[in-house]
Amino acid sequence: MTLWTSLEPASTTVDPGGSTRVRLRVRNTGDVVDEYRFEPVGAIAPWTTVEPPTLRLYPGTTGTVELTFAPLRTPDAVAGPNAYAVRITPTEHPDAVTVPEGNLTVTPFTEVRAELVPPVVKGRFRGRPRLAIDNLGNTRLTASLSGSDNGDRLGYELQPANVQIEPGRAVFVDTTVKPRDIIWFGSKEEHPYSLSLRRSGAQNLDVDGTFVQRGFLPRWLATALSLTVALAIAFVMIWLAYKPQVRSTASEKLEEAGVSTLAPPSPSATIEAPKAAEEAPAEAAAPATSAPADDDGGSGGGGGSGEEEETEEEPEVTAATAVQELAARSDGRHICYRAYVADQGWQDPVCDGAEAGTTGKNLPVKALNIAVAGTGGVSGNGAHMVEGWKTGDKWSSAADGIDMYIGSTKEADSAMMGYTIKVTDGSVCQNAHVADKGWMGLGCTEAGKWVYGGAPFEDRKQLEAVRFTV
Repeated sequence: MTLWTSLEPASTTVDPGGSTRVRLRVRNTGDVVDEYRFEPVGAIAPWTTVEPPTLRLYPGTTGTVELTFAPLRTPDAVAGPNAYAVRITPTEHPDAVTVPEGNLTVTPFTEVRAELVPPVVKGRFRGRPRLAIDNLGNTRLTASLSGSDNGDRLGYELQPANVQIEPGRAVFVDTTVKPRDIIWFGSKEEHPYSLSLRRSGAQNLDVDGTFVQRGFLPRWLATALSLTVALAIAFVMIWLAYKPQVRSTASEKLEEAGVSTLAPPSPSATIEAPKAAEEAPAEAAAPATSAPADDDGGSGGGGGSGEEEETEEEPEVTAATAVQELAARSDGRHICYRAYVADQGWQDPVCDGAEAGTTGKNLPVKALNIAVAGTGGVSGNGAHMVEGWKTGDKWSSAADGIDMYIGSTKEADSAMMGYTIKVTDGSVCQNAHVADKGWMGLGCTEAGKWVYGGAPFEDRKQLEAVRFTV
């Protein structure tokens, strides 16, 4: 070996978002002038820089380079000890590679983001918002959840009530808000409430929302029912107080014509009446015998033809079918969607934050079918790995309860790598699972604006699964 090295210090500590330096001393123990190239290796190599990257030394001389460690304040900088190494390659003796190793400890930090989706829910008996919690720190997050409001007017059901979230991950908590008193008649009432995220040794994180409670029956209906009952009572009272007299006008007409109502009928009238009665059955019987009976059952008896009845195909269950059924069961905003997966075709639709697509199977998504309720419509566009934006500057769009399609199911078209999406009213949140990268993190829009989800364009990674909420 023609090289001697020393790390000073061999172990150090760094804060995410900060930096620290380690000195690496190198001595040429050979007998020729040599140039050494320095290259950081290992898991923390992306955070490591070497200055200078090369060093030329005469025999018996010593040089120094500085290693700078600057991890970003992201969940990727996992808290705890991390081994690092520097590969030193001599130019004159490329086979005599030296790799000195050290230890870098990353300090922990906590950062949590929580958001109610949607922040305002409406209903007569309950509201069902979802609480999205993102762990943006570099340590596991353990927390409990609870709800509160002024006056204790609401009850809360949280599933789950306790969460454990790994760094860089997110969870959705299904929340049911129920009013303790039902408004039978009257206008709606607003109940502000707060969901609290409680962590040991840290300040509670509160997320505010509003539950708009609707009346079971509108005020105008109560007024209309009251007026109807009052009018009915008044009509009955008038009817009982003044009973109308019914009189036939037939006798009045006969008296005006000079005919006595007490005169007996004439004999001719008595004799002609039976004749008319005898002729009537003959005339009535004639039409009955004119229509012959059809013993064969007519042309409508197709049951004996022997032909098999064709089986009707069941209609396809799309995202619009699912969101219409969900909106009929539950008030508020909803989004349903399904993925067209390579080698599998269209999956069954899922709704409100569930996973569509696959993970860990290397099966890309080629198209998405999306439908919404309560947002005034949805718009989107799909980006493919080869063709890019298939529809150019045009967006696919659909009103509430109608199917919207982005991407392409054609075999010749490449897989999707991302998408843009927005809703007309409210906000839409998305999370995309990308090959070799995993879930990219929750991203939400402002009202009426769009958000991009998927792989960065420079990576060209295939989209594998999605989650949406509104």
